[in-house]
Amino acid sequence: MTPPVLLVVAHGSRDPRHAATVHALTARVRSLRPGLRVETGFLDFNAPSVPRVLERLAAQGTEDVVALPLLLTRAFHAKSDIPTVLREARGRLPRLRVRQAEVLGPSPLLNSALERRLHQAGVRPGDRGSTGLVLASAGSTDPEAIAVIAEIARELRHTGWCSVRPAFASATSTAGFPRTEDAVRALRAEGVRRVAVAPYVIAPGRLPDRIAEGAAGADVLAGVLGAAPELARLLLTRYDEARGPAARTAALTA
Repeated sequence: MTPPVLLVVAHGSRDPRHAATVHALTARVRSLRPGLRVETGFLDFNAPSVPRVLERLAAQGTEDVVALPLLLTRAFHAKSDIPTVLREARGRLPRLRVRQAEVLGPSPLLNSALERRLHQAGVRPGDRGSTGLVLASAGSTDPEAIAVIAEIARELRHTGWCSVRPAFASATSTAGFPRTEDAVRALRAEGVRRVAVAPYVIAPGRLPDRIAEGAAGADVLAGVLGAAPELARLLLTRYDEARGPAARTAALTA
């Protein structure tokens, strides 16, 4: 039986690095599961759009699709934009079954990907006791998304960092989280000897660039999560979860 097509739904950006990173990530997913058809669609700015991908799949005779939001938290895009796009597509393509998978976070695999990027930027396990960490995400006004970022920061505090502060690239959140530069300054004011900034974002773009600008006063700036192997594994995990228990069991025994 042919498995459902995995459609990775990315936000899109005018920054060409965004789409390039998304395609690198989906290429890694294909390498992990060669028999799986993996497609990419964008909500905005980039082609192909999600509706065009679904129309092409339906015209080719595809019957089953798992649409996976390339998002770290359940905020507006996961709760409104993507369901609306998929619902409209189902109305136009009644023979195509489309299921929406859960967003990527939170997950231990994302924490592992963060650690990978920090290690690549020069932070060693023995450095944590003297290093303050800024967990810098894009920002949100959604209470659920805000709570997830706060919880991840709390979890990271228990892994040896001398201090961990969540921060947002934008100042639009109602959570009271500081911007990246303010979090860096606060750690310096506490007397923290070394400060590292870890972007909790998937691909480059305008908001990650803001994080980088805000990290100017830090000692270390890690890279975006990008096509980290942990992220590729997580996409497949969410795909299998959307397919149901039988698919999860098959994936574990494969």
